Amino acid sequence: MPVDDSAKGKTFPAHEYEVGREKIREFAHAVSEDNPVYFDRQAAKDAGFRDVPAPPMFAVVYSAGAMRPAILDPEVGINFMAMVHGGQEFVWGEPVCSGDTISTTAVVKDISERGGMGFYVFESVSTNSDGQEVVRATWTNIVRGG
Repeated sequence: MPVDDSAKGKTFPAHEYEVGREKIREFAHAVSEDNPVYFDRQAAKDAGFRDVPAPPMFAVVYSAGAMRPAILDPEVGINFMAMVHGGQEFVWGEPVCSGDTISTTAVVKDISERGGMGFYVFESVSTNSDGQEVVRATWTNIVRGG
């Protein structure tokens, strides 16, 4: 069964996330990070950061509010019972630090079919309150059986 690609190009409203030092600390603990810059403001400043930085993969936390509506949109039409994670790619920019407000937008970059499977590719772009891009991410989901 061919996939419906009519949602290709659809853009979703921006989602804002205020980054808190305690959330950074919790995430760092959860991913077994032990670098003091993720826990101690002075260590972070000594390392050249504005404040306690977020580990790079914290991007999944502040991007979730923008990605959730995109992936769940009925117009996109993902069959979650047959979906598997296809991959994630990130291009990093300015480090995200405690106190930053991150705005993330999401767009459906591509919907296609190959080998009887549907490929749903999304792109999110996250910027800080100074308008600097902090990460551009590509999220790929594969649906078995189209």
